[in-house]
Amino acid sequence: MSSLPVDISQTAPWIKPRLAQQPQPAVELLATRDLFKSYRKGPLGIPVLQGIDMTVGEGEFLAIVGQSGCGKSTLLHLLGTLDQPDAGEVHFEGHRIDNLPGRSRDLLRNRHFGMIFQFYHLLPELTTLENVLAPALISESTLGYFLRRRQHRRHAMELLELVGIADRAKHKPREMSGGEMQRAAIARALLAQPRVLLADEPTGNLDRSTGEQIMGMLRELNRKQKLTIVMVTHDPWIAEQADRVVRLVEGRIQKV
Repeated sequence: MSSLPVDISQTAPWIKPRLAQQPQPAVELLATRDLFKSYRKGPLGIPVLQGIDMTVGEGEFLAIVGQSGCGKSTLLHLLGTLDQPDAGEVHFEGHRIDNLPGRSRDLLRNRHFGMIFQFYHLLPELTTLENVLAPALISESTLGYFLRRRQHRRHAMELLELVGIADRAKHKPREMSGGEMQRAAIARALLAQPRVLLADEPTGNLDRSTGEQIMGMLRELNRKQKLTIVMVTHDPWIAEQADRVVRLVEGRIQKV
């Protein structure tokens, strides 16, 4: 498996290898500046985001709420550089990231952004442990991964223990409940020890009891490990668990 380039000094010199970087505390970790995004439907342009200015502080737990179609998931995807804005900027640690080359954005996500989604996106042919290890397989060369495989497996098992499903390490997704699959997805997102966890409706496909367990886990990660979390949700109760709530209305942040 090919690895991502490790020398991107010409495009994003501030992205350093995780082991070599000691990030300094910052009031503003992630931010958007006058962000616009539209999608086309035939000849029509449909505006989704219209001038979003938002900041996320270091160690903050932020919830983004709003009606279906208001642009919540689009905003989250722009924050994680999964998509690019039509206008405006996205900044991480004071550096603009939305205009980085594709491979540099891939590297940024692999090292600094963890992502979890409503539908888990686990690979059905892999075991739980193998799914959690997937980011390491992607980020390293075949030889590099082989040389560090024991270290990676030990770390992955520690994460499965953290999220409470170490006993499901050898199970495949079809053998697990929705809550167990979401826990596996969280462990996978934490493998690279990210600075930011981006969560798109992480409890939307779960019953209330299981959703409460997942939220308890996220709060614990935020408070004990100081993990910065940005979460999209339509559920007011879920949003109340965050430190701060941003409400989107017709592609704009509603002023309180």
